[in-house]
Amino acid sequence: MQGYNSLPGAQPLNRSELYELWYRQALFDDRLIVRIGKQLPNVDFCNVTRPVSTNDESLAIPSVTGLLYTPTFTPPLLLGTIGGYYNSVSGISVSVAPTKNTYLRYGFYDGNLARGQQTGMMAPQFNGYYFNIWEAGMTWVLADKYPGNVSAGLWYQTGVLTRANISQNGTGGFYMFGSQRIWSNDGEKPSTDDGKITAGKRKIRIFPEHQNASISAFFQFGLNDSATMLINQSFGMGVTGFGLVPHRPIDSMGVGMSWAWLNPNIFDRSSELMFQGYNQVHLVGSTFFTPAISYIPTPGGGADLGGAWAVTCRLAVLF
Repeated sequence: MQGYNSLPGAQPLNRSELYELWYRQALFDDRLIVRIGKQLPNVDFCNVTRPVSTNDESLAIPSVTGLLYTPTFTPPLLLGTIGGYYNSVSGISVSVAPTKNTYLRYGFYDGNLARGQQTGMMAPQFNGYYFNIWEAGMTWVLADKYPGNVSAGLWYQTGVLTRANISQNGTGGFYMFGSQRIWSNDGEKPSTDDGKITAGKRKIRIFPEHQNASISAFFQFGLNDSATMLINQSFGMGVTGFGLVPHRPIDSMGVGMSWAWLNPNIFDRSSELMFQGYNQVHLVGSTFFTPAISYIPTPGGGADLGGAWAVTCRLAVLF
């Protein structure tokens, strides 16, 4: 139910739509940013994969994780409510940065996705279904080399929502997520035996000189009071390694876990647990190949279902 592969979405799969069209205005040295138009709220809100930036670019975490499962892009408790790939929504977002390390953000969007409308293929609607979301966050650097961040948010969906013969007028929830670099070799050239191991009488360097290698961890949590949404609570966490293979500085690998408590009005199984591991391999230029393996010991589709395995391979070209 959570989605082990973030690419499939709702029907129709063969579609033509205006995916994004927005205007962005930055004011007061980027301390105030306004975006209005057709956009993707899950890029700006509750996005645990968003890179952790710092004043020192050499310390920034380029991407918190490369996991392919859906919870890293859309928290399970917001499935079917927040706009994202590939059902974008029309609305406005406002971001305020009181300091270089903190931000406040608010979004107001067409909320018809929550009642099953394919908003990606529709013009804005003003019919009482609106999605509101607030988020605040901060970043830091520990010991001058371990960047991290934490964010928390509230959301509220208006309108009458119906599922499984149950109706509810409006629903909302809370979420938070964060990440922290927990190890780094700094990419520095050792002046002693640091970064070396002994094999007989030979000295072997673990990493090539100046290859940055690091490990980061993340978590995400959320809950809602909905009687009609698929998932009421969720918790996830994972660990990501960057440049851990010698002479492969751009590769990354990681593992993650997502645990979702299912809506008892809809499912006969109380929760769904999912694990995934991946290895993102840099091939050439801007081309990456990512094999991933997922294991779901308690599929949400039914209490009598046994564990399920899935293998996913993704080829990505950035341009």
